[in-house]
Amino acid sequence: MALAASVALGACTGEAPAPAGSATSSPSSSDAGTAPGPSSGAGAPSGIAVAGAPGPLATLVRSVYTSGDLTQTSTPSAGAALKARKSAGGPVDARAEVGSWMGTPVAVVTAGDDVTLAVGPTWKVVGGWWPSLGVARPSLGGGPRWVLAIGSDARKGQPLERTRADVLQVIGIDGNGGGGVMGMARDLWVPLSTGGKGKINSAMVFGGPRAQVATVRSVTGLPVEGYVVLGFAGFMKIVDEQGGIPIVIPRTVVASHARNMVIKAGPQTLTGAEALAYARERKTLPDGDFGRSRHQGEVILAAAVKAKLAGPIAIPAALTSFSKVGTSNLTAEQILTFTAGLHQLSPLKVGRGVAKGAFGWAEKQSIVVLGAQARSLFAAFRDGNLS
Repeated sequence: MALAASVALGACTGEAPAPAGSATSSPSSSDAGTAPGPSSGAGAPSGIAVAGAPGPLATLVRSVYTSGDLTQTSTPSAGAALKARKSAGGPVDARAEVGSWMGTPVAVVTAGDDVTLAVGPTWKVVGGWWPSLGVARPSLGGGPRWVLAIGSDARKGQPLERTRADVLQVIGIDGNGGGGVMGMARDLWVPLSTGGKGKINSAMVFGGPRAQVATVRSVTGLPVEGYVVLGFAGFMKIVDEQGGIPIVIPRTVVASHARNMVIKAGPQTLTGAEALAYARERKTLPDGDFGRSRHQGEVILAAAVKAKLAGPIAIPAALTSFSKVGTSNLTAEQILTFTAGLHQLSPLKVGRGVAKGAFGWAEKQSIVVLGAQARSLFAAFRDGNLS
């Protein structure tokens, strides 16, 4: 289960820093002291301290708060947002957490209500929000935006990106505090980007996750940016490492595929195995695959709530954790601004839905025929909001 980008993109995380010395890790909060403070750094602006940051990142953050020139050290969108900023009116006590995304260093720096998002190794500001500097709106890549979370059906020894997609969930944000999670029934019979027609989740078998994204784009009309892919083992590992997923289960589920594991109704914290069983069960549900897709959306939103409570500072550790077990074609800038955008969502402006259809037959197999309900859902999601 691609737990919203693990969950989205990093949502089921705590605040543990990336393990030192890992192949994809970069300096983390354990590097506190590498960034000279206001009294220890030669020439450092007085009153601006950046704990936990390597020297170049600390210098970049100080430039943000002293109205320094960011022409070469920010993306065009972030630079435009910060152009009219005012200097800090007093001391700044900032904290940095550093991790990595597919081998690229990423960082989140917080100072009060301010959040600065940066990408290395030559550190550059790629987004954030800075109310203390008079910046009116967050800079998070605009909106609406969509990412496809894919749960691979790969078993041990099988390629993660060349098996059927057991989970297809489109995660969207509108750039104005709203968003949504839309599940795609895996038996939807659609034109495939690789040619011919087939079940929507078979696109990854024939052409990998890029073909899966292209198929979803064509079917929904949504310009999905890219994908994150996670397998069963990786999903369970991430959930367990981060202490489970707090969720309210609407009704008891007996997972027939998981030796009749019982997931009881009511509030509880799911382990990795329980969360996977809940997200994959369909045979005992009255609405079958549609119900399973609905459960997957519930798990993603529950993980997103946990992420929001942990705060943006937890994002680097989550992205580092995902990078060890999942794959993605999103750049560090894309994933960092998208994931931070999830922290800007209002719970009252986030909805979920499942693209359904009538049952039918094609090529001697049961399928779901794309119909008016699904097309209406796609149209409703074009603003990035399903609330």
